[in-house]
Amino acid sequence: MSDTQPSEKELTVVIPIYNEAQSLPHLLPELVNTCRAQNWDLILVNDGSQDETALILEQFANDAHVKVLHHKVNRGYGGALKTGLLSAHTRYVVTMDSDGQHTLSDLDAIYQFAVKTDADMVVGSRVEKEHINLYRELGKWIIRSFTRILVPLRVKDLNSGFKLYRTSLVKRYLHLCPDSMAFSDVITLLFLNQGHLVLEIPITVRKRIGGTSSISTRTAFETIIEILGLVMLVNPLRIFLPLSLFCISVGLLWGVPIVIAGRGVSVGAMLAIVLGTLFFFLGLIASQLAAIRLRLANLHDEHDRE
Repeated sequence: MSDTQPSEKELTVVIPIYNEAQSLPHLLPELVNTCRAQNWDLILVNDGSQDETALILEQFANDAHVKVLHHKVNRGYGGALKTGLLSAHTRYVVTMDSDGQHTLSDLDAIYQFAVKTDADMVVGSRVEKEHINLYRELGKWIIRSFTRILVPLRVKDLNSGFKLYRTSLVKRYLHLCPDSMAFSDVITLLFLNQGHLVLEIPITVRKRIGGTSSISTRTAFETIIEILGLVMLVNPLRIFLPLSLFCISVGLLWGVPIVIAGRGVSVGAMLAIVLGTLFFFLGLIASQLAAIRLRLANLHDEHDRE
């Protein structure tokens, strides 16, 4: 940890929590002491937990560095993060999981790295994973592979829950992010697409202290759908242009030999070419609509800041 304590708070740590009564007694005392020593804010978001989470959090609610927020019903991982991020007022904000997998020494490391590099987002990359779930790793590989087709990707650990954001920027894009587990993927892709500086540093990951993960096969499918929706918002031609080229190419490869052979024009080939042409113009229209929507969103954000 850094030996110097800043005079003004520069960092807020946001933790979304859902049914983590087993891990919180191990995590929170040391985390609260760390935030107190470093003069950081800590925001704990109870996302409608059904266990003893709320009672445990209330034990720390009176600390000057801690803010405890409660959702009456479960809004999802992304919904809890939105609540915490909107409540942050420091220059930087870090999100981390509540299951005890992250080490507190990485908090100062990611903060110092962001200050040194002037990064807009720093992703804690889980490069060394001692406790690997092969099923989940396969799902993550599929999501990363699918994402690379649609979006230029420079981040290895796209869905890491340990991230640092420049607070003013992350608040700008929260309305475009889902309330589900796909939040981590979508917010990272938004920062990349909008040309912000996104970097990675390695972090240490431990075995979760208790409880069970809520990530499932359904989560992977939801993430893929959310990524498709994001691409349609920021760059629709990434979807429509390949479809257009594929259909036109199939139509030409199918129809030209028939024409050369003197057997007339293939209806199927013409249909494929017309369909490809329609995809192209739909992509152009979608691109214009996406640009207008993003522009209106940015204007609304600038108006709010004024």
